[in-house]
Amino acid sequence: MNTRREERRRAAIQKQIDENLRRVYEQDVSQQVPDKFLQLLEKLREQE
Repeated sequence: MNTRREERRRAAIQKQIDENLRRVYEQDVSQQVPDKFLQLLEKLREQE
């Protein structure tokens, strides 16, 4: 049971990080999240 709880917690944290990054970049609609940031997030997720 703790495993599922931990997975949900991690998913919630990842979602919050993604939403916060989007908010930062929404200030300039023409600007997208840089690939370097997306790659860094993916590497961090793989480490978990």
